[in-house]
Amino acid sequence: MKFKLEHPVFNIVAEEGAALGCEVYVVGGFVRDQLLRRPSKDVDFLIIGSGINLAERVKKRFNKANLAVYKNFGTALLKTDDWEFEFVGARKESYRKDSRKPIVEDGSFEDDIARRDFTINSMAIALNEDGTNQLIDLYNGIEDLDQCIIRTPLDPEVTFSDDPLRMMRAARFASQLNFEISSEAFDAMSKNAKRLNIISQERITDELNKIMLSHKPSIGFKILFSSGLLHEFFPELTAMQGVEYRENQGHKDNFYHTLKVLDKVAAKSDNIWLRWVAVFHDIAKPPTKRFSKEEGWTFHGHEDKGSRMVKGIFKKLKLPLGEPMRYVSKLVKLHHRPIALTNENITDSAIRRLIFDAGDDLEDLILFCRCDITTKNKEKEKRFLANLDKVEEAIVEVEERDRIRNWQPPIDGSEIMEIFNIGAGRHIGEIKNALKDAILDGQIANNYEDAYRFVIEQGKRLGLKKEEE
Repeated sequence: MKFKLEHPVFNIVAEEGAALGCEVYVVGGFVRDQLLRRPSKDVDFLIIGSGINLAERVKKRFNKANLAVYKNFGTALLKTDDWEFEFVGARKESYRKDSRKPIVEDGSFEDDIARRDFTINSMAIALNEDGTNQLIDLYNGIEDLDQCIIRTPLDPEVTFSDDPLRMMRAARFASQLNFEISSEAFDAMSKNAKRLNIISQERITDELNKIMLSHKPSIGFKILFSSGLLHEFFPELTAMQGVEYRENQGHKDNFYHTLKVLDKVAAKSDNIWLRWVAVFHDIAKPPTKRFSKEEGWTFHGHEDKGSRMVKGIFKKLKLPLGEPMRYVSKLVKLHHRPIALTNENITDSAIRRLIFDAGDDLEDLILFCRCDITTKNKEKEKRFLANLDKVEEAIVEVEERDRIRNWQPPIDGSEIMEIFNIGAGRHIGEIKNALKDAILDGQIANNYEDAYRFVIEQGKRLGLKKEEE
């Protein structure tokens, strides 16, 4: 099989490789994606010789490219526009039991291909000056692509024990490509699950985020769960699996419900943090699960507890603790609120509070609530969605009238201190909260005059006097 590679860098690399008298190959994911007709602009060149020397010669002929050389690793990276070309000399690797970092030495083409993680990533294109670029497939990668199978070139137990991160990558590729993992590879993953403890959490989470961003993330999560890998770094999620029965009453399996919600969110939004909301929204159901003869199974307060759990799990998983963490925590806390509103008379005050608390994330919250409906009962689903429609209609009506989103009360803490000539303290917070609640509950109008009178009344109640008095 011959390949026509469009970017001019390929011809330049072939010519300069010939001038140096060294063989040059395109290897890895770029070859796989060419065969799958997937867009890719990340190219790895394998050189039988010095990758750095070749990269420097290519740079001289391609002036608009930027070159970074990493002498300690024997690699070079050429960037042009939105393409990245990495140049690496052929090598072979050996591993110590306590580290995934290999001992590297110069090797042959066959050595380098054998160290690849999966057969679908082990194919190479031999670059020739005349453009007759030939595919080399030592481990039947094309056949595995055709059969949608993820398999290792060598013994999977050795492959995964040497570098346990490859097990996460197997789940990631299965999720991204909608492939299956071979039975031999999957068994090796299960046997080596505990080996994940030599991998940094940052590396694990990087692969997990790539699973999260795939078209159907549940594929990867189910593989991680059934292989035992997920238990090693995310036990809070695996604790959600299973159904308990008492007195012939059970509850839904919250783990698989979560994966259904995650897939529904993924089908509607590319926002990775909204997808993380799906993962976290019922995370506190196991610790809040209770059974009573009167109510059956309950999970009271799981939204609040789940919201509080987010920070600790984000820390453990090495996820960002800034705005993404606050966003996920907020939406986990609020995720039941719109649904709860449909079970009662929808009041303006409840809608005002929802708008105020959700702020700019209100649309994401409503989208998530729609995805959280996973019942198989079509009539029930239709009723829930119709109720959410009513909530959205009420939101539009109240927001047009009251402009509550990202709203701040007409009088802030500084002005309250001026009115009563006092410093910061407990009373200021009490008056601010009372004023906010009064406006959101519709007790007073959202204007300065009514707010001022309310603040004076609250001050009197607390024994405070206006400055001029």
